[in-house]
Amino acid sequence: MSTIRIRFVRTDKSEETIEAKTGQSLMKAAVDANVRGIDADCGGVLTCATCHVMIDNPWAEKLPQPVADETDMLDFAASPVEPVSRLSCQVKLTPELDGMVVRLPASQL
Repeated sequence: MSTIRIRFVRTDKSEETIEAKTGQSLMKAAVDANVRGIDADCGGVLTCATCHVMIDNPWAEKLPQPVADETDMLDFAASPVEPVSRLSCQVKLTPELDGMVVRLPASQL
């Protein structure tokens, strides 16, 4: 298993870069690194929307399309959903995502 770097950008423009293992979810990597702004209340089982993030291109293009359950759950996100919104629990980290920039919403609650 290799590692990749992910940069999280908050609405106040503060940033945090972490190293994460490929094969795990973006949510798990963020929680393990104590990234502020990823609440992940359900632990990654797709029953909440507290791991909502926005992933712009070119990174979004490298991800599989969200499944219906993910898009349905995004309806419950606390912050406005964008076309590039994803639940980080559903984003599997791969080597192609090295350097990915992830925007965090204003609130998860």
